[in-house]
Amino acid sequence: MSGQERPGTAGRTGDPSTTAVVCVECQQGVLGEDSVLPALRDDARRVLPGIERLVRAARGLGVRVVHATFEGGLGAGEPGPAPLWRTLGARTAGWAPGLPATTVLTELYSPDDLVLPRHHGLSPAWGTELLPVLRTHGVRTIVLAGVSLNVALPLTAGEAAHWGFGVVVPRDAVMGTPAEYGELVLAHTMAMLGRITTVDDLVADWEKSRLHETWSG
Repeated sequence: MSGQERPGTAGRTGDPSTTAVVCVECQQGVLGEDSVLPALRDDARRVLPGIERLVRAARGLGVRVVHATFEGGLGAGEPGPAPLWRTLGARTAGWAPGLPATTVLTELYSPDDLVLPRHHGLSPAWGTELLPVLRTHGVRTIVLAGVSLNVALPLTAGEAAHWGFGVVVPRDAVMGTPAEYGELVLAHTMAMLGRITTVDDLVADWEKSRLHETWSG
């Protein structure tokens, strides 16, 4: 754990009070019209309605919604040796806080959401404040949404599991490219790190938990 205190393993995927939805890179420069990854954007269009349903239901049931965005390297030089940077490095060189490319998609954003940007790396969770901030908010289960199943989502799920968070992945709120490869990642990687479900089943779990709390109270 690198000296980190574990927040506790989470089988409590139905408890809204200790759950956060983390939307990964659901921003204009990735999923908008001027995407730096147009193939991913095109594939992801089929899951955007599911992500929108997820965040709306989450807010209504007391689940925190968090947006993990990439805001560019703040003028840094070569971003890294990974082949993906050969595509993204030049295309994101001009990104900065407040620019359209780095803002959350309008249909997924609410002023009450948390936006936690990063300025380095390919993972929203490694060496960033994402997991420490979630822990201080009492989060024990992370619901992952967004893109992509190629890189960012598996890296985030692995780091979250390493920290002791429960991981939940609604299959109709995540995407990789090509889409059939994303299905393989869900079956053979993400299923090793967390629970695979659907938006509707997850929301039903939250509603049951709230109903149980009402009866118990």
